[in-house]
Amino acid sequence: QVQVVESGGGLVQVGGSLRLSCAASGSIFTINAMDWYRQTPGKERERVARITSSGKTNYADSVKGRFIISRDNAKNTVYLQMDSLEPEDTAIYYCHTFVVTSTTYMLLEVWGQGTLVTVSS
Repeated sequence: QVQVVESGGGLVQVGGSLRLSCAASGSIFTINAMDWYRQTPGKERERVARITSSGKTNYADSVKGRFIISRDNAKNTVYLQMDSLEPEDTAIYYCHTFVVTSTTYMLLEVWGQGTLVTVSS
């Protein structure tokens, strides 16, 4: 089994910063791209940022210049540094990835349970 666990969410004021972490664990052979998604009530889940296994990144237009995604392959961990936070960033943030398991060598899609980020004005 493989799981990812997010941490680092919380309450922050407008203009503040938070750093989210997501650690993958279990029967992992390799981890492909790692993503951060977010979702608010009544809206579809949207991808905020992606980082490939080689470190290539891309971002949603709404967070470009404010969020930075990074990863530590040795720790199977992805981070999301969020600066200049706005009320519109309030959401549940989910970690997502595809993993090749070390037991079956099959590709497994994995979602975390999410961490709540609230930006207050």
